[in-house]
Amino acid sequence: SFVSKLILITQCSYACVCFSAPELPILERRNWLIHLHYIRKDYETCKAIIKEQLQETQGMCEYAVYVQALILRLEGKIQQSLELFQSCAILNPTSSDNLKQVARSLFLLGKHKAAIEVYNEATRLNQKDWEINHNLGVCYIYTKDFKSAEEQLNMALQQNKHDMTYMMLGKIYLLEGDTEKAIEIYKNAVEFSPENTELLTTLGLLYMQLGKYQKAFEHLGNALTYDPNNYKAILAAGSMMQTHGDFDVAMNKYRVAAFAVPESPPLWNNIGMCFFGKKKYVAAISCLKRANYLSPFDWKILYNLGLVHLTMQQYASAFHFLSAAINLHPRMGELYMLLAVALTNLDDVDNARRSYEQAVQLDFNKCYSNPLVNLNFAVLLYNQGDKKAALQQYQDMEKKVNMLVESNSNTEFDPELIEMAQKMGAALQAGENLLWSKPGKESKNSQRSSSSKVTSSQQPLGTNQALGQAMSSAAGYSKSIAPSPPTEPPGELEAEDDVEEAAEPPKAKEKKKSKSRTVAE
Repeated sequence: SFVSKLILITQCSYACVCFSAPELPILERRNWLIHLHYIRKDYETCKAIIKEQLQETQGMCEYAVYVQALILRLEGKIQQSLELFQSCAILNPTSSDNLKQVARSLFLLGKHKAAIEVYNEATRLNQKDWEINHNLGVCYIYTKDFKSAEEQLNMALQQNKHDMTYMMLGKIYLLEGDTEKAIEIYKNAVEFSPENTELLTTLGLLYMQLGKYQKAFEHLGNALTYDPNNYKAILAAGSMMQTHGDFDVAMNKYRVAAFAVPESPPLWNNIGMCFFGKKKYVAAISCLKRANYLSPFDWKILYNLGLVHLTMQQYASAFHFLSAAINLHPRMGELYMLLAVALTNLDDVDNARRSYEQAVQLDFNKCYSNPLVNLNFAVLLYNQGDKKAALQQYQDMEKKVNMLVESNSNTEFDPELIEMAQKMGAALQAGENLLWSKPGKESKNSQRSSSSKVTSSQQPLGTNQALGQAMSSAAGYSKSIAPSPPTEPPGELEAEDDVEEAAEPPKAKEKKKSKSRTVAE
């Protein structure tokens, strides 16, 4: 009958269900549910299920302990997560994933040598894991063992090419000062991942450092093509335009960047120096003071504030900011030169002379020498009646100029600087015809302090004022060094945790200089 057939079908279905869904072992029964809530980021429910699972298994469920440790690490409880990952390694000592997680937690706690030991142990369990090699390379960067770091990162690239591995390898070469090799690595990275805006921006900034502006524009433009709101590329492109005196175009770029990073100190620093280039000094000071408020220990911002106040003949304020910049960056000769200019105009000649002596000493030790330091010192000495010392500084200036011309035949000097040098040469009877340049085009962003004009070599040679190099900051290309995250339960890589950088790369940090021609009077 129909009823008997229906009963038979129901019994068969019940038998099939019972056969196809056997009872799971108690240790693994809720793993699927734990996994489901974890990938949904429903951590509170996930922790409640984990608690039940661990109570039933008396803490012997490896997967539940593993996910609980991951959640604790996401909550910032690194030490507690480390202890749980160590428990996982005890429950399953043959798992390289457990050891990778232990090493990751040690790394986040700053215990880099201990992390290296654990990663090496994980390597013995799994010798073909690019992630272990990558993270080992990053740990070696922190311990300053760049040779071992380079070896591990190259091994990682042989197993699996990854953007972050290229970035870390390029960073090693930057830390070692080998910019050309770093560029080659980043070029290979861009070939592998042509749409990675981080790589494109970094490569553009490196070309900026080398003065290859055409290639820099090309890569920065590509980065902006893929991501029009990439503030690092926008800031770098604006910095280049500012360097070449295109202040209005640069300001348009900065307006776009301001929507993305309205509280960026380099952004407001650059905007301030654009106003400085346009001779809008009050607006420049306003922007620079905002940048200084956001980053009070950035010596470049303090340098620029001192420069603008010098231009406005506010010498006490200039002295204040330049002194603060020297305290933060005491190895820059130009800072002492500008401080001497401020002191000269404050009628403190003795301290001005000491400041010039320090500037000359620091400038002498640099591979790039600034002849303006010696010229300004010569003017001060001449005005104080010490013609012998003034002549020595004038001759040192000529040597530096000749070195610059020999290294670059296209070197141009500011016409006002040349005029001042000629007057100084005539006053010292050292000759008026300098061999080092022809008056070049006046730089758009060259700013001048007012000074008394010289009518006779017997009169003082002006007020010994000088403006240094206006500095703007491009986007820092260095990214926080951290190992790539280990494989999580969903089988994907989590977002990388930001940790403090091991070391600053040789500048080019990310920060470039926009130079305005310097003037001595």
